[in-house]
Amino acid sequence: MTTRKADAEHGTQPTTQPRTPPGTRETLLTPYARLPRRFHDRHIAHSTVDAFGQAHWLLTAREPGPGRGAMKPYDAVVVTLDTDGRDHATELNAVRARFPRIDALPDGGFVVADARSRRSEQHVQIFDPLGRESWAFRVGDAVEDLLADQAGRLWVGYFDEGVFGDDELSHPGLRCWSAEGEPLWAYEAAEGASEIYDCYALNVAEDAVWVCAYSDFALLEVRPGRAARQRANDLAGATALAVHEGRVTFLGGYGDERDRLVDAELRHEKVRPYATGRIVTPDGRPLGHRRTVSRGPRIYVQEEPYTAWTVLDISALGV
Repeated sequence: MTTRKADAEHGTQPTTQPRTPPGTRETLLTPYARLPRRFHDRHIAHSTVDAFGQAHWLLTAREPGPGRGAMKPYDAVVVTLDTDGRDHATELNAVRARFPRIDALPDGGFVVADARSRRSEQHVQIFDPLGRESWAFRVGDAVEDLLADQAGRLWVGYFDEGVFGDDELSHPGLRCWSAEGEPLWAYEAAEGASEIYDCYALNVAEDAVWVCAYSDFALLEVRPGRAARQRANDLAGATALAVHEGRVTFLGGYGDERDRLVDAELRHEKVRPYATGRIVTPDGRPLGHRRTVSRGPRIYVQEEPYTAWTVLDISALGV
């Protein structure tokens, strides 16, 4: 188990809130999307912001019971809030994921994957815009993040229990799949390059995919048709990142640095930090339990109880 699993995992909160040192720059998150109140009686199984900026909540009647035993298929509803603030709901039939990850597809359908799976399980389900299952396949165990890009390709980052587990599909640490389950690409470290032991931060942007992974936290840049490019990075433990016009901003770290925000310049062979601060809620509070989604210049942040998304958009900030 990596250090992250013991100290910096998404949702982990220390018993005391980290204190912001005097003089530290604080950056406020901006409110982005909120689940309509009429759905607040449902259990939020997962939530995300898609490649086009729409927010989605996967809701069920109740929270699944503990354990990893076989689970009966259940019905769910996806509530979508578009970029104009309009909401609509899509009923999904016979969902099987106990630890679901959800994203939207360009055709209006959805992908739902179970983060944990056995090698005999078809644990990724593709639903059409009417909520009917159209495909099912495997992408490997220990799914940390699953993000669809604007073309509908599925980018999957894995945590250490998959990378070092007995499911070879997870061993590369980062893979790309078609929405029909066809393997399109898998990370393979060139000689002397970084391995991915645990995909801490995954950013699926419009034209590239960016990764910051345990153990050396090099910043990897993946573009279709090219070998992955690596830049050395001395910042450990970031769990989200944003990239814009030669600049990268890292969010997170270990222990009291979980709300750390570091701005850095993208150079040819490394990233060069030039400013450090803290990220806080729109009303200035330290963040509690949270989920994050990284999309190009934006880091979306969702605090417990996960009914609302906030955003940090570095394209709208001064450098």
